[in-house]
Amino acid sequence: MRNHRDYLPAAGHDVLLPAYDLLTRVLGMAPSYDALVAGADLFPGARVLEIGCGTGNVTMRVKHAQPEVQLTGLDPDPRALTRARRKADGISGLRFEQGYAQELPYADRSFDRVLSSMMLHHLDADLRADAVAEAYRVLSPGGSMHVLDFVGNHGSTVDGTDELLELLRGCGFEATVMGTRRTRLFGPVALLRGMRGS
Repeated sequence: MRNHRDYLPAAGHDVLLPAYDLLTRVLGMAPSYDALVAGADLFPGARVLEIGCGTGNVTMRVKHAQPEVQLTGLDPDPRALTRARRKADGISGLRFEQGYAQELPYADRSFDRVLSSMMLHHLDADLRADAVAEAYRVLSPGGSMHVLDFVGNHGSTVDGTDELLELLRGCGFEATVMGTRRTRLFGPVALLRGMRGS
């Protein structure tokens, strides 16, 4: 049985969660979120999973960019999910579920896209590999994983784009760096795409 101590809350501490959305705005994350969503090549009816969805910032952007996707946001933090569900109240084709990226509760080939935004750096190296392998498993042939994450040394366990590329490739993806951006306080982030072959 999991408990609230085996994951890092979105803002680092439960007490800071109410300020998380404000913090992401102050850090200037919106353009990076938008780039992640734009690069996912969404289409009507696509089955999309966001792992580590937190309070739903990226999830809501996905739904606004392509309202006809079937979208699932997954996160281990029940408090963050409560905030995400409030944001999504009344929006169809969108559900939030509690779970872990390294233990996805979905069947093989269940999704066309998997998104990960600023989540992988929270995981130890072995769990990062497990999470990416799980993303590969639940993607349909020809599906893709889209990652936005730190590539600097500002408290991140991910040291650079090469490490992220190797992580994706090691799990079977054909991986490409789609671009890099800078955040206001925490340095560079990278956008990567991993394609699952047929």
